Amino acid sequence: MTISQHSPQSTPTRHPRRRVVRGLLRACRPKQWIKNVLVVAAPAAAGVLFRPEVLARAAVAFVCFCLVASGTYLLNDAMDVQADRQHPRKRHRPVAAGVVPVPVAVAVAGLLLVAGLALALVVADWRLAVVLAVYVGVMLSYSLGLKRVAVIELSIVSSGFVIRAIAGGVAAGVELSTWFLIVTSFASLFIVAGKRHAEVMTLGTGAVGHREALREYPEGFIQYVAAVSAAVAIMAYCLWSLIEATSNQLWFELSIVPFVLAMLRYALLAAKGEAGAPEDVFASDRTLQILGLLWLVTYGGGVYAG
Repeated sequence: MTISQHSPQSTPTRHPRRRVVRGLLRACRPKQWIKNVLVVAAPAAAGVLFRPEVLARAAVAFVCFCLVASGTYLLNDAMDVQADRQHPRKRHRPVAAGVVPVPVAVAVAGLLLVAGLALALVVADWRLAVVLAVYVGVMLSYSLGLKRVAVIELSIVSSGFVIRAIAGGVAAGVELSTWFLIVTSFASLFIVAGKRHAEVMTLGTGAVGHREALREYPEGFIQYVAAVSAAVAIMAYCLWSLIEATSNQLWFELSIVPFVLAMLRYALLAAKGEAGAPEDVFASDRTLQILGLLWLVTYGGGVYAG
């Protein structure tokens, strides 16, 4: 889809600076910055998160990802402006609503991308910058056409979570285990499948107009993807926890219970079509928050009490 400055909707011809600035802040989607907390996953799993130098590196990775992720959000909104206007929620986004002109969104996106990469190079090192560049390349390839390719689009969106986790490991100098990557990858795919299912339930027949790839998915396929990815993530996590556990570290085994229950809770919300915005689900569902806290306590006990 090409970037267009015009739309069939009535777009204001004048954009007061303050209104545009507020629109840009909203378009950067600060609520979704919570995803960038994944940069602490690898150092936390390795038991080194609370070392001052590791915390500092993780903080830099977090800020870098907030900058480049917001840049990709702005570019995606500029490219998807017509499709977003067909979505009951996304049509209120600042670019789709005409609050932020498309050229302004593209220009600010470029500045954010450059700032994020430059910060990684200057404050961290080239390896973090490479991971950020890979993330930007993958997200741009998604916006430029791969979002219309069935299955591939699911893997690309889920890869955004995985790349964040990898960035945290790279920034902290932590070696990433195979188990960590498997659990992160398939749990991410599970979350994305729930998001797609919510889109189908919310938009009905209009879902295809908003997201072309949904045309290729027969009825029940998204649920199948969610079931398979959840099964792989749970099995991998159980094996990982049992391998890590020792006679003095039963915390890892105990962490299996809240992990599985949290996956099932999210599956329930997804099946009801309430997982269209994962960040909102985690921020609003009290049961999921309690299970997440229990998992943090039990897994953290295994890592830091051993």
